[in-house]
Amino acid sequence: MSTYYLAIDIGASSGRHILAHLEDGKMVLEEVHRFPNGMVEKDGENTWDVDELFRQIKLGMKKCADLGKIPVSVGVDTWGVDFVLLDKDNRRIGNAVAYRDGRTKGMDEEVYQIISEDDLYARTGIQKAIFNTVYQLMALKTKKPEQLNQAEKLLMMPDYFHYMLSGAAVTEYTNATTGQLVSPETKDWDWELIDKLGYPRRIFQELVCPGAVLGELTEEVQKEVGYSCEVVTPATHDTGSAVIAVPTDSDNALYISSGTWSLMGTELLKANCSPESKAHNLTNEGGYNYRFRYLKNIMGLWMIQSVKKEIGGELGFGEICEMASKCEIASIVDCNDDRFLAPENMTEEVRSACRESGQQVPEGIAETASVIYNSLAECYAKTIEEIKDITGQDYGCIHIVGGGANADYLNKLTAEATGIPVYAGPTEATAIGNLAAQMMAAGALADLKAARACVLNSFPIKKY
Repeated sequence: MSTYYLAIDIGASSGRHILAHLEDGKMVLEEVHRFPNGMVEKDGENTWDVDELFRQIKLGMKKCADLGKIPVSVGVDTWGVDFVLLDKDNRRIGNAVAYRDGRTKGMDEEVYQIISEDDLYARTGIQKAIFNTVYQLMALKTKKPEQLNQAEKLLMMPDYFHYMLSGAAVTEYTNATTGQLVSPETKDWDWELIDKLGYPRRIFQELVCPGAVLGELTEEVQKEVGYSCEVVTPATHDTGSAVIAVPTDSDNALYISSGTWSLMGTELLKANCSPESKAHNLTNEGGYNYRFRYLKNIMGLWMIQSVKKEIGGELGFGEICEMASKCEIASIVDCNDDRFLAPENMTEEVRSACRESGQQVPEGIAETASVIYNSLAECYAKTIEEIKDITGQDYGCIHIVGGGANADYLNKLTAEATGIPVYAGPTEATAIGNLAAQMMAAGALADLKAARACVLNSFPIKKY
């Protein structure tokens, strides 16, 4: 009889439940539930509907019982930086505000009155993003101090769902690091920084690593889903889980976790918090077994997704890829330019950028997509050179994991632009990494090396 593990992988636009078991040394996946997610406006804020998300979490878990495939453990991963506050009675305070909300505007300057941007990077190794937890908390301290005064617990988004499932209030390390309040030296909250910024120490929970067993489901949840299982923390930051699933045992491999964002980097055993690293906007996010995900955030397939929505009609991404590959337009734009973060119209923004730089202006979906794909490949090549300069290391291959591993044309362009082999797959990297962490905790996979070997053996990997 198979032993099942359940990954609940929640992204900004959707979530899914994926069951897995091992069969002849291979990981076998089965999607059992999928549900929508998205920001909703409430009280003038962009928020996450955490009540609906938790309802969907339990609904998908119940479907496992209906299938007769009861997992021995469950773990949740989401995006980073966002959190929920609880009061002394463990009731939620205010809204679960989303990172794209405007409340953090100007909060960087408030923080820099206390600690400079350079010193903040030197302490944490985390690149500046205006939505980082450090700025979200400053927004609360400045605009809604009563909420911070009431708060007894801060739980990152997946920690909140684990708490609702198990009753254990802890914070998982990989997600905590994204907020810019964790020390890469101590691997714990940077208490001195937290005190300097005037955030109450009591709200920060004990940090635990991927693979921590939080306990059984609460009696209430057991009644709703029809069984009990252990709640085990994966790398709760989605990229942290995706990097676990990079199928390599090489120390000189690069990865791209490719989806809405492209997270491109390598793994380091010690964080690089140097001024040079900061100047290149590289970040040191926590990874499995205290490795560091030394990476750069690149705009990614968000640009293609937006253009598809605007002018792609009924075309699928595969069709758009194929059409783009037949174009000869040579125009390139800077994918990391803030103008592409949330333009009113992505298609027009790409056209304007080409026009302003004196390049050919793309016409239609095929040419526009071609410009974007070629620009992404160029951006990847430039990022590799930056990482090589800083680490002093050459890299023998790139592993592309996540949904973008299906972008055949982009993968070919990336191999051409970088001059090194590209390996694409698996596409379900985040869920696979989540499941691998649970399997390692259970002893079904011996360690990270064994987990990655299992991934390589289980899923198709295409070489370019």
